Amino acid sequence: MKIAIVHDYLVQYGGAERVLEAICEIWPHAPIYTLLHDSELVHGKFDNKVIRTSFLQKVPFAKKHHRIFPPLMMFGIEQFNLDYYDIILSDSSSFAKNLITNSSTLHITYCHTPMRYGWDDCQYYTQEFSFPGIVKKVVPPLMNYIRMWDFFGSYGVDTFIANSKFVSTRIKKYYHRDSHVINPPVDVDKFHICEDKKQLGDYFLMVGRMMKYKKMDLVIEAFNEMKLPLKVVGRGIEKEYLEDTAGPTIEFTGRVSDEELRDIYSKAQAFIFPQEEDFGIVAIEALASGRPLIAFKGGDIVEHIQIGKTGIFFENQTKEDLIDAVREYQKMDFDPKFIRSTALKFNKKNFQQKIQSLVEGKYEKFKIENEAILHSK
Repeated sequence: MKIAIVHDYLVQYGGAERVLEAICEIWPHAPIYTLLHDSELVHGKFDNKVIRTSFLQKVPFAKKHHRIFPPLMMFGIEQFNLDYYDIILSDSSSFAKNLITNSSTLHITYCHTPMRYGWDDCQYYTQEFSFPGIVKKVVPPLMNYIRMWDFFGSYGVDTFIANSKFVSTRIKKYYHRDSHVINPPVDVDKFHICEDKKQLGDYFLMVGRMMKYKKMDLVIEAFNEMKLPLKVVGRGIEKEYLEDTAGPTIEFTGRVSDEELRDIYSKAQAFIFPQEEDFGIVAIEALASGRPLIAFKGGDIVEHIQIGKTGIFFENQTKEDLIDAVREYQKMDFDPKFIRSTALKFNKKNFQQKIQSLVEGKYEKFKIENEAILHSK
């Protein structure tokens, strides 16, 4: 069984790249095909892998400004010749699933989300990133073409795997396809509960890349008004703006070590999750640390919170709703051990077993069906 793994691009290290790492452990000899690769930007995580990149690898500025090259990435993913392989497993939130395979190759895609900036976030794409003026004018009409390309490209996928029920509904809406749901892996065993309540900090916590859709500005605005301590872990394009608007009770830690992050998680009062996500890995890490969530009621997080037991929701992404939720949290009591127990199902071994079983099962069925077609001719 010859298998190759296809990933959108390796120029950042986030949730999708953690999933890729887990998949690579199942099939360690499978090569990775990707549009772009920068070892430094992904912290050398895939340096021991055979990596095959597209022509974009040689395009100046593409690695650091890949978001302004959608047409070239669309062209690039179609140039990979994958006829040698029996199975292609694409790990995709944008371009990888739209690769071209022949009829004797099984294509399974692990879909983190249908291309967000092509579909439900297309109006905000140029606002999110600091694009040149000419690019901002070109993007809106280009989106119509991108949506058509993305829709018709989805027909080349034999089996969809969605990373959450939330994403499964979006795959159904935009691609008209059913999907299997397998949540991403989280290294829950690396996180721990703060056993001594006296060691708990007085701060609330946010962790993640500082981007507009994460709604960190909303949280800062609320905590400025409440004058409560808030730690913000992470970096991103919104960092300078957020720091400028933050009051004296808000601390920006920047990037921290894994050990320090685990300690910060375990001693937080609660974890603030104000955004809509396809799958919120940082929220699961907080649960694995025994800390309750105060979360916006949207996206996949609705699947994972038991109200009053593992956290509470706020209905609208407004300062007032968040403040009300924090005040409500302060009246409640949570059991850290129970909270952690709900996160254990997301461990990496469980994910890998599900993925391997599904891929191998689909391939056996695919072979039988292809043999039947050949014998019928």
